[in-house]
Amino acid sequence: MVDFAMWRRLDTPGHDAAILTRNDGGWSLRGMAVFKHEAGPACINYAVELDRSWGTISGDLRGFLAGRPIEHVIRRDNDGWYLNGTMVAGLQHLVDLDYGFTPATNMQLLRRISLNTGQRMDVSVVWFDIDATTLTELPQRYERRDEASYWYKSPTGGYEGVLQVSENGFARTYPDLWVMEI
Repeated sequence: MVDFAMWRRLDTPGHDAAILTRNDGGWSLRGMAVFKHEAGPACINYAVELDRSWGTISGDLRGFLAGRPIEHVIRRDNDGWYLNGTMVAGLQHLVDLDYGFTPATNMQLLRRISLNTGQRMDVSVVWFDIDATTLTELPQRYERRDEASYWYKSPTGGYEGVLQVSENGFARTYPDLWVMEI
């Protein structure tokens, strides 16, 4: 199985493309986001390795932001989450990795929690923001409205909106931020 998507950024010039492939241990999500950041041009290759139940195993980011190189390795094991080999305390109870610069990483959480229409769930994720260069806990709420839409709210992130989701599980629209082109 191979699924892919390409998005255009709405709040600033930019694009993102991602591909999801099945492997022996689960799934592999790979992509590249290129966009205008307030500090300057950003180009980030990203990856997330997922187990068979869509839980995160590891993540990888490489690229640049405003001429400054970006290179981070994220790993989850029984002890918790590690960023570049250093454990980040207080995150061991979390399962999902969400990159703040791409719409691609909502897909695995939605597949893992598999809500039915009318169901909602509060779930926190490990969040990586390229501005902070650390891992933090990000509370989120998802409510499935119908086959293709979820009301989403990030109370501490200050964002909410109705996400339209394509048949392959990737977000089709992320209001005011991203729209799928392919």
